[in-house]
Amino acid sequence: MIIKRNLNRFLLFLIFCLLISLEAADLLLPNLFHSIKITSYVTIAIYTAAIWFLFLLTKEFYLKTKELQKSQQRMKNIFDTLDVAIWSHDLKNDTLLITPGIEKLYGYNLKNFYENNHLWKEVIYPEDLYVLQERERRISIGENVTSQYRIIRPDGEVRWIQDSGIPTFDSKGDLVDFSSVLFDITDRKESEGLYQSLVEMSPDIIAVVYDGKIEYINEAGFKLIGAESQEQVIGQSAKNFVSSQITDLIKTKVFSTAKVENERYNFEFQVRRIDGVNIDVEMAARSILYEGRFAVQVVGRDITQRKKSEQTIKFMAYYDTLTGLPNRNQFKNHLNDVLRQQENKMHAVLFLDLDRFKIINDTKGHSVGDRVLQRVAGRLQEAVQNEGLVSRQGGDEFIIVLEDVNKDTTSRVANRILNEFSYPIEVGNDEFYVTPSIGVSLYPSDGSDEETLIKNADTAMYQAKERGKNNYQFYSIFSGGISTWKMKLENWLRRAMEQNQLMLYYQPQFDLVTGKIVGVEALIRWNHPEYGYIAPSEFIPLAEETGLIVPLGKWILREACEQRKAWKDAGFSDFPIAVNVSVRQFQDEQFIQYISDMLKEVGLESNDLELEITESLMQNLENSTIILNQLKSLGVLLSVDDFGTGYSSLSYLKHLPIDKIKIDKSFVDDIINHSNQGMMVKTIIDMGVNLKFTVIAEGIETEEQVKFLTRNACQIGQGYYYSKPLSAEKMDKFLLKDKGKT
Repeated sequence: MIIKRNLNRFLLFLIFCLLISLEAADLLLPNLFHSIKITSYVTIAIYTAAIWFLFLLTKEFYLKTKELQKSQQRMKNIFDTLDVAIWSHDLKNDTLLITPGIEKLYGYNLKNFYENNHLWKEVIYPEDLYVLQERERRISIGENVTSQYRIIRPDGEVRWIQDSGIPTFDSKGDLVDFSSVLFDITDRKESEGLYQSLVEMSPDIIAVVYDGKIEYINEAGFKLIGAESQEQVIGQSAKNFVSSQITDLIKTKVFSTAKVENERYNFEFQVRRIDGVNIDVEMAARSILYEGRFAVQVVGRDITQRKKSEQTIKFMAYYDTLTGLPNRNQFKNHLNDVLRQQENKMHAVLFLDLDRFKIINDTKGHSVGDRVLQRVAGRLQEAVQNEGLVSRQGGDEFIIVLEDVNKDTTSRVANRILNEFSYPIEVGNDEFYVTPSIGVSLYPSDGSDEETLIKNADTAMYQAKERGKNNYQFYSIFSGGISTWKMKLENWLRRAMEQNQLMLYYQPQFDLVTGKIVGVEALIRWNHPEYGYIAPSEFIPLAEETGLIVPLGKWILREACEQRKAWKDAGFSDFPIAVNVSVRQFQDEQFIQYISDMLKEVGLESNDLELEITESLMQNLENSTIILNQLKSLGVLLSVDDFGTGYSSLSYLKHLPIDKIKIDKSFVDDIINHSNQGMMVKTIIDMGVNLKFTVIAEGIETEEQVKFLTRNACQIGQGYYYSKPLSAEKMDKFLLKDKGKT
């Protein structure tokens, strides 16, 4: 404003002086100037107009200069806020211009770069110096070049720089000027590096497919399909590895106009490896922009083992792994289907129990007993042939259903079964004579549903035992629905509970690596004063059927917890005590409260008690889940007993608060006595480890089994190899001996 004001005053002063001069000349020389006076005024007017035009030009120039200064300041402010610097070197005049932004990029003072023109090179990360050679080559031939390299700042921080160089040559081809624009791209490079690391190091398949061809695939992906490098895969059609139906389905879904933005789709399908082997994969797919084009990105994983595990678990849920026969679950489903689809025909249910089989198990061991059961299964199938379905109920019990038969046909099949057992069963060098007792119920006369038919056939089987065994009996309504044997057994059991004839034995569980005791299982034993030893497999089902299991179960729980408290007081405090709990106990509304109160009364920590549940509990999954979560909230440990013999399913196990799973003895026996060489056991262990369960193997009898289990990452084992079930007194000594090992 001061310059503008002074300029105006100066112009007015010039005009004023000119007018005064003319008037003075007229007074002094009137004759001389009179003739040109008029002309002078015109001249003055022209001069005034010229001066005024000059003023306007000066004013416009001033305004433009002011606007330019503002623009330059704005540009300077922008450059100051960006991680960018400009380096311009006029080689002809050897003039260097560097913007202040270089201080922010490099961390050095601006004057350091003027003092040392090579400073920008000297701070480049040593491993990136090779970039300069290519950069100089391209500049020398007149190309613009963009380089990326790392620098080391004075504080030791490493930053990424993007350097875009622009050379200028004169008509002779000499380099006369060189400019560079420098950006800090550290955040971008680190993000790209992190993403690349995640993609390349990912154990999952990551690939990009464009126009049906594989544009990118990571290491996990090309290894999955059996390739040795990316080059073997990139550029190939996706249909070389996946069926056209799958590729078309993915393309249709991903590029559907109805899809939500960034929506991904999940698929399960088979991939064909280079070697021709098919594997199962699950994949998520979505559309992405890849190098400016819309492509499909897939992320997936190999689920072949999981599929096999699920198939194995499904097999175990419906088939008996020892004999290969349908199990009780499969049998019930089959019988219900028969009754529903052929309700106007007669059908027969045969309940078969082996006589004297317990003697074989007690004298020769469970492995020999299991091999006998396998031979029995084969003979039953031979006798029944195509006339019905043979299943194993459990233990030495089998159930058979004969479809569309009459009483005579049923008798004929029953006699064929008896004849099959008229000669001995050979196992190794031994011969064993086992005979069956068979009970028969007929549909619809003896029952109209699966449960009643099985129950009445079971009753008839006990009638066959009472009549000398090795025979078959049809169910009779005059039996009152329960055999004399069952009535006796129930009366004996009630008396045994009243007279304290029952007692607990304890079998230790061992860490398979260290050999230390890590748990103890409480087992019920009954030695009848007249009849002798009665196996739990005989009286526990009866206790469940009659409801006696509820008071019996409470007694077992308290007895086991009191014994555990005694061991804890004696200094044995590093293991829980495991107690089996039946489905019937879970149905008791007071069960949770009883556990809570009993632990307080005994003075035992909740994590010192482990409850073993059976897979049959999962038949009512919703109710069982509620109860298990309530128990878990108390702090009690939970394990699944005899895993794989009932209703196992990955779909429920992963949602339950389970701590441990116990591999059933029949699977452990498979390690040395079955053609699959323990694959069932390995499958269960792998599944347990993946679901973060502790895995326990029961029924271990040989060192070979121990080595196999240890080799396959099973953590805990129990069985006769380590110790048979012991009385409380003998267990005291066993624990003391184990403690002495530390």
